[in-house]
Amino acid sequence: MEKAMRTTLFALLAAVSSLHAAAPSEHVILVSIDGWAHHYFEDPKCHMPAVKALAAQGVRVKRMETSFPTVTWTNHTTLVTGVHPGRHGVLANEYYDRKERKKVPLIPDPIFNKDEIVKTPTIYDAAKAAGLTTAGVIWPASRGAKTLDWTVPDVFEQELFEKYGTPQLLEEARALGIPIEKQMEWCKLGNAGKAQRDYMYTQLATHIIRTKKPNFLALHLVSLDSFEHAHGRQVPEAYWAANDSDNRVADLIRATEEAGIRDKTTFIITTDHGFVTYTKSINANAALKKHGFVKSVLGKSLAPDSKVFAMAEGGACFVYVLDEANRDSILAEITPKLAKLEGVSGTVEAKDFATRLRHITAAEDPREPDLVLLAADGYTFTDSLADTNEIIPNDPPKGAHGHDHLMPNLYGCCVISGAGIASGKVIDDIQNVDITPTMARLLGIPFPDADGKVIEAALAK
Repeated sequence: MEKAMRTTLFALLAAVSSLHAAAPSEHVILVSIDGWAHHYFEDPKCHMPAVKALAAQGVRVKRMETSFPTVTWTNHTTLVTGVHPGRHGVLANEYYDRKERKKVPLIPDPIFNKDEIVKTPTIYDAAKAAGLTTAGVIWPASRGAKTLDWTVPDVFEQELFEKYGTPQLLEEARALGIPIEKQMEWCKLGNAGKAQRDYMYTQLATHIIRTKKPNFLALHLVSLDSFEHAHGRQVPEAYWAANDSDNRVADLIRATEEAGIRDKTTFIITTDHGFVTYTKSINANAALKKHGFVKSVLGKSLAPDSKVFAMAEGGACFVYVLDEANRDSILAEITPKLAKLEGVSGTVEAKDFATRLRHITAAEDPREPDLVLLAADGYTFTDSLADTNEIIPNDPPKGAHGHDHLMPNLYGCCVISGAGIASGKVIDDIQNVDITPTMARLLGIPFPDADGKVIEAALAK
């Protein structure tokens, strides 16, 4: 049924592709600066002249509410689907397989293609169906997307990067000297390779803009997130990375000028989540061990008779009850115990997932947990089976996300500027689900089933 509905939607989009002729914008460029929290824009230590110039010419959003958990793959999928995680299906950066009793990673996408994990149409699906051209440069959860004309996937492995990259694009990149052969080498360098990676990805994006002039292009920049993980938010390393990201935005702007499409282009510069600086990690599994609910084999793997597993997702913890016959009684016993742990700011039961987290329940999707724990500011979670301490100090401080999407530090930044956009305007609040319907409006294509709404206040009158 789901496939039939998607087919019907795409047929509708194709039938009304003529609407694009009257669209406010011919080209939309979506840039995600990973980890770019809302407070960076007004921070005097954060030097981002290109982005601020776009804001002065267009619209700045003070705070953008992100999706829970505030992690990369969940939120990047929300940005291009316009629906909440419970609908689009990318529930976190990983999930726990109850039957196999193991964590299954989505990031950096070693396993799944886009159509296997994204359950609802994306903006690039809709654009392609309407006869427009599309591109994505390391956009999460887009591997193998048939509706991206030019793409390289968000993966680490060199083999996968080249296997799923558009062959013509890779050939052109090699001819131009864009060092795509460095992908895995730079990934292995960690933070030391992040600026190089962002530069390479932007070179690919600017080449696409100059030579293909796509109607839609999405680019993911990774440097800021990595330095915040290593050092915390609003530190010198993060300011440097934010400035480097700004340089990449300036590269994109120049590419549209060189392509002769600057006045026909709308830029949306946004993010997936903010950050928390933490000094302590919470190990819910250690607490559950003390009460006999979690058992491990040599501290490395979950024992067959373990009744529960608590999976860390940064500042969130997904608790899976594995003894299905006694699920309700186990939850009744462990929930108050876990709620009392140092650093736990709250618990969310399954009955409240839809309203509080915009997720569905394990009865609807077994990848969902049975209980969610939320970390307070200054804390994150770990799910180590080896540690016996419930609280683990971290010195020096580091950065994390995944926390409650309503925490102030987790709100994102957003700037919208260019064709079809008002000038010199500031908007207080939006949700990230609003980005896709706004892009659809700008491109003149329908996107009828979004959870978000068009940001009317941002549009030129």
